[in-house]
Amino acid sequence: MAEVITARDEATLRAALEHAHHPTLAMILVHLTGDTRFLTERYLASYQLIDGDYNGELSEPAKAELREATVQAMLSYWESGELAPRPNAATLKRMMDHCATQPIPEEYDAFVTHELALDGVEQLMPGAGIELDPAAAAGLKTVIVGAGMSGLLMGIVLKRAGVPFEIIEKNPEVGGTWYLNTYPGCRVDNPNTLYSYSFEAKHNWPNHFSPQPVLLDYFKSIAEKYGLREHIWFETEVLGAAYDEDAQSWAIDLQPAGGATETVSAKAFVSAVGQLNTPKFPDIEGIDRFGGPAFHSARWDHSVDLKGKRVGVIGTGCSALQFIPEIAGDAASVTVFQRTPGWVAPTPEYHEAIAPEKHYLLAEVPFYQVWYRFFLFIAMADGPLEYLVKDPSYDRLDYAPNEAAGELRAQIEQYYRDQAGDRTDLAEAVTPNFHVSGKRSIRDNGIWLETLKKAHVTLETTGIAQVTETGVRTVEGAELAFDVLIYGTGFKASEFLIPMEIRGRGGVKLHDAWNGDARAYLGITMPEFPNFFMMYGPNTNIVVNGSIIFFSECEAHYILGCRSEE
Repeated sequence: MAEVITARDEATLRAALEHAHHPTLAMILVHLTGDTRFLTERYLASYQLIDGDYNGELSEPAKAELREATVQAMLSYWESGELAPRPNAATLKRMMDHCATQPIPEEYDAFVTHELALDGVEQLMPGAGIELDPAAAAGLKTVIVGAGMSGLLMGIVLKRAGVPFEIIEKNPEVGGTWYLNTYPGCRVDNPNTLYSYSFEAKHNWPNHFSPQPVLLDYFKSIAEKYGLREHIWFETEVLGAAYDEDAQSWAIDLQPAGGATETVSAKAFVSAVGQLNTPKFPDIEGIDRFGGPAFHSARWDHSVDLKGKRVGVIGTGCSALQFIPEIAGDAASVTVFQRTPGWVAPTPEYHEAIAPEKHYLLAEVPFYQVWYRFFLFIAMADGPLEYLVKDPSYDRLDYAPNEAAGELRAQIEQYYRDQAGDRTDLAEAVTPNFHVSGKRSIRDNGIWLETLKKAHVTLETTGIAQVTETGVRTVEGAELAFDVLIYGTGFKASEFLIPMEIRGRGGVKLHDAWNGDARAYLGITMPEFPNFFMMYGPNTNIVVNGSIIFFSECEAHYILGCRSEE
């Protein structure tokens, strides 16, 4: 657990403010003093996607002025215990615009004011404001599939609403993807200020981007705090479900580990199985032929000692870029097979711990955590959107959709060249030939190319013809021998709800209804499948912006607010 500083003295405060997110200080000064003089261009930051510098373009004198004003305001607050009157609507709008570094569209006003949660995080709980008749709620027995991030959230929401529910979980523990993925270097690619439930924020995350064990512990603690474990059927798999039109309910077939199949009935059925749970292996001839240990990163075989081994890694997606630098220190050699390079998002603090001084600001300075989260929320939700909009007048549409996106691409290409140094061949090999926003970017703090430059690490861009008993044969006929093969080839993210078979009205199968083109209203509901809801469903996986936890909170709120017409 990270060190916690609690002292209320000027020296501690001044030391902590050296670590401050300065645009946030401008916001809290309004709450502490009522003074809006810092809501001017001199104290206006800019969102810097390329290096994560959220204090961008703030001068050192301006930062010093914000810090000194905060010291004086906090000393007064500690003495009196009183804040300035709550900002009026006009001032609050001005504050939000300043924090967002640009005017927030008028149609966003109600939404962003809600997300700001100045009246307390309770209003951020999905389902807040939705009142169900107690008797009606008691008759809405619901079955949720999955005890990961979305399933636990749905359980919290239903429990607060008085709706009886059970969560079916195939694993022996909660956590979903954070339980299953235990490969070396596994961590989140969203700042934990956002990758956490909005109503269960923490001010003492140990890292900016937490590793897997920390995230698993977070979701375990959520299950304990909200009393969810008594509602979870662990080590039980959902085989399928069918809608009973006469009973207007779902019959859900379960397979407990080591037990006989059984069927449970529910008025509502919620899939919270996610998209990052079923490993995807490449379609390569001979994939089962290899004589040594071979496994997917999502099912990491910790019994395999990689020390001194010749390791072949197939794939260069997010997981691979996380575990390859970790295993390179032990392996005798690592050969990385890359089919398509991906764009990285340069993130210097990706592996860094959060300084105790930052925890102090989040915990002790009024409204600091509120506005810092708001800044990240706006910056990551809308910040990248300018790089997606096609400008027909831009003269390099083959390179980028608009001028801003072109500048961003050029900056990342230079980042690759700077990282590669005299290895121009390497810089060229890792640079994609598609638009920056064509795929989800991968966080990098420089360790990726640093690893590829090592003498015992090889980036192989020649295609694989087949896997052999001893290794890999390339399409050019080269025979490469390995002791271990690791597949970092992602998940079957587009094959929703497999292997469950879901039948709606008239016995229609969900996958037949989709016919290879999975889609749903808001990614949540389907015609002819009454009271069946999907969290993290079709077309809801984020690519360039936002937090998937926020998406799930919106889905849970929507689901609770639905009313059956039958």
